[in-house]
Amino acid sequence: MTQLKEFTASTARPLPVILLADVSGSMDSNGKIGTLNTAVKEMIETFAREDDSRAEIHVAVITFGQGGARLHQALQPASQAQWQQMAAAGGTPLGGALEVVTAMLEDSQQVPSRSYRPALVLVSDGQPTDTWQEPLKRLLGSARASKALRFAMGIGADADKAMLQAFLADAEARVFEAHEARQVRQFFRWVTMSVTARSRSINPNSVVAVNPTDLSELDF
Repeated sequence: MTQLKEFTASTARPLPVILLADVSGSMDSNGKIGTLNTAVKEMIETFAREDDSRAEIHVAVITFGQGGARLHQALQPASQAQWQQMAAAGGTPLGGALEVVTAMLEDSQQVPSRSYRPALVLVSDGQPTDTWQEPLKRLLGSARASKALRFAMGIGADADKAMLQAFLADAEARVFEAHEARQVRQFFRWVTMSVTARSRSINPNSVVAVNPTDLSELDF
C-alpha cells in the first residue's frame, strides 16, 4: 500500500485552489466570518477525500484584513491541510492580496509547471481600502496567473460588485451574491463541485460545466 501511495504521489499532478478571503472588520458582523470558516473547512475536507490518482487538489488561503494581506494557509495537498479559523478585523487591502497570489502563481517552486490550471476564489463583503486596479492588471497580464479559472462572491449589500466582476475578467461570468449563511455555503459547494469535476475528468485542465443555477436546489 505504501508503494502504491508513493507511486500515486509521483504521478498525480497538482490542481491548485487558492482562496482570497476578505477578513476585514465588517466580516465580523452577522456571523459572516464564522460562516466563511465553516464553508472553507467543508470544502477542504471534501477535496481531501477525492481520488488523487490523476489530480491532487492543493489548497492555499490568502487573507486580507488587519495587518495587510498574508498567507493564512500555505499551498499544500488538501489531505494534509489542518484548517485554522480565520478572524476578522481591519480594512480591506485587496490589492495586497492580488500581489501575493500573483507572486505565488509565478513561483515555480510553489506552483510547478506540471500543475493543472489553478482555480482562484475571491470572497469580499466590502470596498477595497488600497489600490487594487494595478495589482489586478498584473494578475490578469501574467502568463501563468492569467490562465487560472476564477470565481467571485460578494457577501452583503456593500460588496463591490464592479471590482468582483473585474476580477473575473469576463462579462458573461457571474458574480455570486450572498445575503445569508446558506448562500455562502451554496457558493462554496458550487466551487467544490466545479473543482472535483475537473479532478475526475480525463483532462483536468478543461472547464467542466457545473450549472450554477442549480445552487438553490442543493441540500445543506
